[in-house]
Amino acid sequence: MNTGSGEPDEAAVTPDPAKTEAETDRARDRRGLGSRAPAFVRSRRVLHLSWQAGIFVVGLAVVIAGVVMLVFPGPGWVVIFGGMAIWATEFVWAQLVLRWTKRKVTGMAQRALDPRVRRRNVVLTVIGLVIAAVLAGVYVWKFGLAAPWGIPRR
Repeated sequence: MNTGSGEPDEAAVTPDPAKTEAETDRARDRRGLGSRAPAFVRSRRVLHLSWQAGIFVVGLAVVIAGVVMLVFPGPGWVVIFGGMAIWATEFVWAQLVLRWTKRKVTGMAQRALDPRVRRRNVVLTVIGLVIAAVLAGVYVWKFGLAAPWGIPRR
């Protein structure tokens, strides 16, 4: 009979899912900071420096594209964090920035899920919608359904 154990007369124990998840998180945090480059790249200094320069240039291009998307239509912040993730494959400072950002975003998400904060956000949204509806009603009452810009018909 296979008990999942390497020892005779020893029963297999089902791991506690909460404990294994916590251990996985701790192992992820303990994972060394630094380069994720393949071993053959890290073993040769010139190749590793070239690899890092390439990662830096690609990450910089992605971050610049994200900054441009902040001004123009597009998912700017998502692209910026994508560029940071590219940098984090090679640079410790980017890994630390991403860890800090993940902690802050998780904390903000937990605060946003707080019932009092959600209630406040719903109340503010409703107030904003009521104000917008009143302003739209005043505009329609005063000017009718005419567009605010005067384009003459031909």
